[in-house]
Amino acid sequence: MGYSVAAGATGRLLFGYDSFGNVCGKKNSPVEGAPLSGQDMTQKKHVFFMNSCNLEVKDVRLSSTVLCVSSCPEEQLDTLEEVQLFANTSGSFLCVYNLNSFNYTQIPNADLLCPRLPVPPSKSFPLFNRCIPQTPECYSLFASVLINDADSLHRILSGIMSGRDTVLGLCILAFALSLAMMFTFRFITTLLVHIFIALIVLGLLFVCGVLWWLYYDYTDDLSIELDTERENMKCLLGFAIVSTVITAVLLILIYVLRKRIKLTVELLRVTNKAISSSPFLLLQPLWTFAILIFFWVLWVAVLLSLGTAGAAQVIEGGQVEYKPLSGIRYMWWYHLIGLIWTSEFILACQQMTVAGTVVTCYFNRNKSDPPDRPILSSLSILFCYHQGTVVKGSFLITVVRIPRAVLMYVYNTLKEKDGALSRCVSQCCCCCFWCLDKGLRHLNQNAYTTTAINGTDFCTSAKDALKLLSKNSSHFTSVNCFGDFIIFLGKVLVVCFTVFGGLMAFNYHRVLQVWAIPLLLVAFFAYLVAHSFLSVFETVLDALFLCFAVDLETNDGSSEKPYFMDQEFFDFVKRINKLNTRAQRNKNSLTSEEGTELRPL
Repeated sequence: MGYSVAAGATGRLLFGYDSFGNVCGKKNSPVEGAPLSGQDMTQKKHVFFMNSCNLEVKDVRLSSTVLCVSSCPEEQLDTLEEVQLFANTSGSFLCVYNLNSFNYTQIPNADLLCPRLPVPPSKSFPLFNRCIPQTPECYSLFASVLINDADSLHRILSGIMSGRDTVLGLCILAFALSLAMMFTFRFITTLLVHIFIALIVLGLLFVCGVLWWLYYDYTDDLSIELDTERENMKCLLGFAIVSTVITAVLLILIYVLRKRIKLTVELLRVTNKAISSSPFLLLQPLWTFAILIFFWVLWVAVLLSLGTAGAAQVIEGGQVEYKPLSGIRYMWWYHLIGLIWTSEFILACQQMTVAGTVVTCYFNRNKSDPPDRPILSSLSILFCYHQGTVVKGSFLITVVRIPRAVLMYVYNTLKEKDGALSRCVSQCCCCCFWCLDKGLRHLNQNAYTTTAINGTDFCTSAKDALKLLSKNSSHFTSVNCFGDFIIFLGKVLVVCFTVFGGLMAFNYHRVLQVWAIPLLLVAFFAYLVAHSFLSVFETVLDALFLCFAVDLETNDGSSEKPYFMDQEFFDFVKRINKLNTRAQRNKNSLTSEEGTELRPL
């Protein structure tokens, strides 16, 4: 970051610059050999592209001439007379600087020095002051060139641009549903769980049915002639098939686990009792999300600043381009590692804070007098003593994710070629790294909890956590799975209702070019938000059972070594053990009846 500030072009990035080396909104110094450079642009703060609907990249630079203007045209301009009238009334000149507005309609080559007609209506982007076209077609072309030109990206961006208000509304709906689900789990009862599961079943079946109905409605529509409408129909078929499979699997799991609902309610009550001692734990995802957003914005700003750094060089026509500094273009690899590692570090700090809070409340002898400010105490211990533990854990995830990202890039590259064996090998490696990533995340969570209990380093904590989990797995593995499954169903419910709202909203606006991809993005965002809020319950649940395992390992329930767990939690674990013992006896009885005589107990 320091290097990007020293060598980068932060001013040119934030304020924008024209094709002649002038930074908009600033007083500029002249560049030797460029007659239109060095102008005072303090009143011209907006960046205007003279050919915004037909941008092209030639030799790593935009083909369109870029100017600094005082305001963007908010209405479409169809003729040079309208461009001249706009310049005279608003004082914003859209032609090259050395052409007077009086000559817009007089000289024969004015069309080469003025913007390509028609000029689309545009608005200035709030932060970077770029005049961005507002028509969906021009916007998709404009944005896709700046990202990297691709035909499919044109239609996707056009769909997002056309339905941006709907997408924003659906994201707000997902946020509200996630908050509602969090409070539902906070005050859960047996009746509420039954209502909750009924809503999930109805939501799954309803969304699945609506997807198939929309698909058949598209196939029966004789007016489908555009390629984009056919793409919508194919995406709907894919959504319908995937939703049917997911619905079938979840309904089977709900039917199989229906008898465990009462135990699950008790489990969530135990979890809520742990959360009630420090209710501000439920706000942890908000703080983490805000810090992550700040870091991601900063990361993108540094990346763009490094990408625009360079020395001024005059080219044909008196225009100026900036040649990148040698070696700076390869620093994005290092910057990418920093993105993954720092993001994982921030998430690991949240896990460590939650685990430390649960540990502080669990290992408190006087349950009627909870400790003061356990979250702040956990944060202070984290920053004073356990930064190395969090750094190591997040580094392990980074080491796994980088090869996985490289393999995914290789797979996408080979997908267009005929190397079936190479594609298969790369896909298998990606699956292995995905499994390793999931396993390491679970191990890290338990290692952070063990560190909060014992104060040991990361490697020692991970080893102790593995020993404890393997020795006491019979006590809580099945129960933990039930709790995690109910929490996962909560995430599914949020996604179902968000997708249903999106289907209804997008279906009434079939003029959109491609709305299947925006709907998929909304579904992904809904799951991400729901996971961010409900993951607190998962983290508390895992930390609680690991504390229970440590409690069993170090105490025996006698007067000399009493358990730290309260009576409600202890009774709950005893009921689980009785159920497991009864199930094992039934299994042994069935085995004996098949061909072996039952021996007397």
